[in-house]
Amino acid sequence: MMVRHRLTFYLLLALFCSVLACSESKNSENKKGSLKTLISAPALNVDSVYSFIQKQVDFGPRVPNSQAHKAAGEWFEEKFRSYGAKVYLQEFEEYTYSGIKIELKNIIASFNPEKKKRLLLAAHWDTRPFADSDPEDKKAPLDGANDGASGVGVLLEVARIIGSVQNPDVGIDIILFDGEDWGDAGEDFGRMKGDKDSWWCLGSQYWSKKTHIPNYTAYYGVLLDMVGAKDATFYYDGVSQENAGRILTQVWDIANELGHQKYFKQESVLQNGLIDDHVYVNKYARIPMIDIMDYRKAQNSFFPGHHTTQDNMEGISKATLQAVGETLLTVIFNE
Repeated sequence: MMVRHRLTFYLLLALFCSVLACSESKNSENKKGSLKTLISAPALNVDSVYSFIQKQVDFGPRVPNSQAHKAAGEWFEEKFRSYGAKVYLQEFEEYTYSGIKIELKNIIASFNPEKKKRLLLAAHWDTRPFADSDPEDKKAPLDGANDGASGVGVLLEVARIIGSVQNPDVGIDIILFDGEDWGDAGEDFGRMKGDKDSWWCLGSQYWSKKTHIPNYTAYYGVLLDMVGAKDATFYYDGVSQENAGRILTQVWDIANELGHQKYFKQESVLQNGLIDDHVYVNKYARIPMIDIMDYRKAQNSFFPGHHTTQDNMEGISKATLQAVGETLLTVIFNE
């Protein structure tokens, strides 16, 4: 009797282990093959993205109060309308850290306004008025090819695809924030004027407190900032992790499944002190928003041309734009 029980026990144990191994094997295969579960997004035309960036640079530095800034803003409006978007404008005045009054304009393009489930995509379209990190001319204006124009270029391509190629099953709102990059120059000018939290991100502070539609909300948001430089790397930042951790992981997982792990690093940086437009969208609009932003961990700094005259078209990489744009489109068309 004892021998028979032992034999039965070992047979059952072997059967259990076999089932467990099979289950683990299937889970492993499913994980490795999870890309097949993603809906294919429309193809990104990276040449189109590049041309959108070049067009912005051709206007000249898009510094508030300048003719280039005015012309670029009008062009954005026209492009969005040509793709079938409903365009909202938020025009307002603000003061810079040094007391200059500037005229700003947030540009919002809405697609599928009837959809209740909405995604918010954003970038800033202004450029910094002085190259304070430049080794030679710290007062020179910037082309802002990467810092500003790259994110806008990707979003214009998304708008083109939605308007003329394929419409997703969710509502899409694209916001081009103004006044993000004037900021300050390190001087201490005392208390903020009015109700500003910072001299940076003036447009997102304004919109987050006074959304273009009363009580506007979105399922989540994605901010693009400096997404076109060669050898870019995108890490988890503390603000995104704290406010939209699930979305952050989801987007980076999709990027890695698409083969873009060279760019999207599943590691954390900048746990404190990062100021970008997503800070205020999270804080005031209460919309969980993540930031896809180029940061070089080894150098503990942003991309090499950041706030210098080297932020020009020579530093723009189509490979980086492809990785970011393809990831964003896949995220959108899998909602």
